[in-house]
Amino acid sequence: MTHPSKIKGNTFERECVNKAKERGLTAKRAYASNGMSLGLEEEVDALISGYKVQCKRRKKIAKWLKPPSCCDIALVREDRGEAYVIMEYEDWLELISNQSS
Repeated sequence: MTHPSKIKGNTFERECVNKAKERGLTAKRAYASNGMSLGLEEEVDALISGYKVQCKRRKKIAKWLKPPSCCDIALVREDRGEAYVIMEYEDWLELISNQSS
């Protein structure tokens, strides 16, 4: 029997891919959450309009990671590291949908 955490992760991956497809974007989930099935690195869970995506679902995300309601994005960076953008998935889908039209 499949572990509940694995089921939760697979469900989230499918949800992400289906939302992208609903927007008319090309999206494919990696078989068994292994990007090697797509010819990519093992950590890749999905390919959405050419973007390699790793899907992570947690019971709770640190509050400081979430953009406040008055902001569109949050930027995070570790010391001497790269900056990363955190934004709502729907907003990101809208952004890449507009790029491909």
